[in-house]
Amino acid sequence: MATKEEIVKSVPQTGFFGHPKGLFSLFFTEFWERFSYYGMKAILIYFMYDTVQNGGLGLDKTTAASIMAIYGSLVYMSGIIGGWIADRILGTRRTIFWGGILIILGHLSLAIPGGLTFLFASMILIILGTGLLKPNVSSVVGDMYAEDDTRRDAGFNIFYMGINAGAFISPLIVGAVQKEYNYHVGFSIAAIGMAIGLFMYTHKQKQKLGLAGLEPKNPLNIQERNGILKKFIAAVIIVAILVVIAAMSGMLSIGSVVNFFTVIGLLAPIAVFIWMFTSKKTKKEEKSHLLAYIPLFITSTMFWVIQEQGSTILAAYIDTRTDLTMGSFKIPAAWFQSLNPLFIITMAPIFAWIWVRMGKRQPSTPIKFAFSLLFAGVSFLIMIIPAITSGGKELISPWWIVLSFFLVVVGELLMSPVGLSATTKLAPAAFAAQTMSLWFLTSTAAQALNAQFAKLFAKITEVQYFGYLGGASVLLFLVMLILSPWISKKMGNIR
Repeated sequence: MATKEEIVKSVPQTGFFGHPKGLFSLFFTEFWERFSYYGMKAILIYFMYDTVQNGGLGLDKTTAASIMAIYGSLVYMSGIIGGWIADRILGTRRTIFWGGILIILGHLSLAIPGGLTFLFASMILIILGTGLLKPNVSSVVGDMYAEDDTRRDAGFNIFYMGINAGAFISPLIVGAVQKEYNYHVGFSIAAIGMAIGLFMYTHKQKQKLGLAGLEPKNPLNIQERNGILKKFIAAVIIVAILVVIAAMSGMLSIGSVVNFFTVIGLLAPIAVFIWMFTSKKTKKEEKSHLLAYIPLFITSTMFWVIQEQGSTILAAYIDTRTDLTMGSFKIPAAWFQSLNPLFIITMAPIFAWIWVRMGKRQPSTPIKFAFSLLFAGVSFLIMIIPAITSGGKELISPWWIVLSFFLVVVGELLMSPVGLSATTKLAPAAFAAQTMSLWFLTSTAAQALNAQFAKLFAKITEVQYFGYLGGASVLLFLVMLILSPWISKKMGNIR
């Protein structure tokens, strides 16, 4: 098995904005993967609650928002499986490839008019495919840099721009195609995007990536393989029996499934933390790093609770409560999903330049996380103003949505790329890819909560909803400021 030093030396070290050439390949792989995912996501909630006559499924808005939230939760939860398969069986490179194949099949399923059956089949394929691909692409990015390489955070900022460039373009294209033709043609565009991404990833892969991600870091032995296979078969049988029992007793409904996965989404990260912390393979210093990671994880979860509602609660709010007319032209509601990545693309280079310019004088990771919560909270608190002035009935100006998205993006740039980088540095050596999966579990927990918040939104006023969540985020910001010295101490020499 190649060492970290051998992997770094095998990767061409310059050639893409002063970074390893492999960053170019991973940048565009993630660009097209995010193009496919966010293009699909931009129109999916509308597809679910639009009328059957308009080509939709005719679900109510609350159910559609809850399904969207659980779908997002499971997409990121599946990263645990993807990280484990990469670490123990295939290595990150092969795991990424098979993830791309499953995502393509998932988008093709949505492109076929097949009602709820094809919708859920598509969701399962994309959930599994994204779990295999997404955390492992980020992990390979980390493998290309030495641990003390000062370009690391800047490299993740460039990589993060690739994510958001794809996310910016796709709602504009898919939204326009859906409006001009229908939902299924829009979903087919997403499938094409992922196919392009898979080609970009495999083309001249060895030359660009060297040994990075080629072999599993903690491969299974024969005894472990046999034991895990038996446990997997037993788990499948148990799940099948439970599903049959639930169906026969009338308990198998969309609502009960949403509630079940809300609980799973909250328990999963706790279980992974305990598993890694108690493992004999986790060293004493690495356990200290994991303790430092807990408040960072909670902070990130609170942030994503607010940010991820841009494609659920706020998406429906844009469609039904926002004035979308510009003269004789009506702006497609899906286009607003391009605001978040647009702001990131324009501001990420500025943040990257600031961190490089400041060097070791830049704020600590806990302080960056804390201020991300402040901006997230304010992004919801400002929505109280149009909620009051409109009386909850009149259409609001779209500029309130633009401002809200802008504020949450400032918080995202303080937290997300820094969090990716911190995760690769705080990860126990035996759980490298799985710790990256743990980072994505922040979105799992957040969207599991959002599945329940979607129900709350229909029961209380807009002022209460935005006020409660925005206020909770600002309160946690203050707590993080107090805890930041302790977190930095537990992080040790890692900055």
